[in-house]
Amino acid sequence: MAETQTLTKKDFKSDQEVRWCPGCGDYAILNCMQGVVASLGIPRHQFVFVSGIGCSSRFPYYMNTYGFHTIHGRAPAFATGIKIANPELSVWLATGDGDGLSIGGNHLAHILRRNVDVKILLFNNEIYGLTKGQYSPTSPIGQRTKTSPMGSVDRPFNPISFALGCGATFVARTLDTNQKHMEQVFLAAAAHKGAAFIEIYQNCVIFNDGCFDDVTSKEVRDSRLIDLCPTKAMVYGETKDKGLRLKGFDIEICKPDEADVWKADTTSSGPAFVLSQLDADPSKPRPIGIFRDVQAPVFDSDINQQVAKAIETKGKGELKKLIYSGDQWTV
Repeated sequence: MAETQTLTKKDFKSDQEVRWCPGCGDYAILNCMQGVVASLGIPRHQFVFVSGIGCSSRFPYYMNTYGFHTIHGRAPAFATGIKIANPELSVWLATGDGDGLSIGGNHLAHILRRNVDVKILLFNNEIYGLTKGQYSPTSPIGQRTKTSPMGSVDRPFNPISFALGCGATFVARTLDTNQKHMEQVFLAAAAHKGAAFIEIYQNCVIFNDGCFDDVTSKEVRDSRLIDLCPTKAMVYGETKDKGLRLKGFDIEICKPDEADVWKADTTSSGPAFVLSQLDADPSKPRPIGIFRDVQAPVFDSDINQQVAKAIETKGKGELKKLIYSGDQWTV
């Protein structure tokens, strides 16, 4: 029987002791998520949280819903199967920059290109935290870690550019230190039909503390971050005294009242990709918010339509007949 009572954040807190390092950004993400899902009006038994391996992958234990703690990098495959098997479920996937972009990069690419109706949270702290501080696929060049004592020479992944390149229909970025912003992004992802990818800047206080301070600390965030609000002019700064405009394939800083100030457009993949590349330019603001939000055919819906059509024309079929059909041999 479906739950009819109004659910609260408390209803989504499991009986498991939350165990991350004191001060970890994961606490803020969990707190925000529990509030968001309580507001969606969906019964608890219709939520499923799936994870792979890593600090972020403890997430299903702390949500009072169904959940699967799966294997390293393969959470997208599990989430795809779950959504296909029961399209009525609200499926969320928690992964990290290591789990999702190293061993799981292939699986992440395919769940995005297929546009499976799964909401993907990628916790990015630019380090392997659970295995105690090795450099990850998003660690910047020169970062000294246990596995790069002289500084990493790998060019890092840009998770937003990666998701856009895979054809993701919803791509966004938020921060563990901004609950209101994170909530708005989570709600937008929940409302999206199709694969929703959210990169979350998440601080690892033990192995990579302050990794995003140059753009997120209170002293600089107004001048170093720009929030992409669909259809609104791209202005930023402590007094909103700066704007962005597109000049050819480049972005330049301009005055906020100039006629060609760029307006955030979530429907075009080209401008979204150009914006994602601002991460590499310290003279420009770092974009957060929604980069892309478009509708496209949804993989799990299309698969289930094919199944329904096959049943309509051929009947349900029997597993035994299927097994013993076609070529057979006796050993």
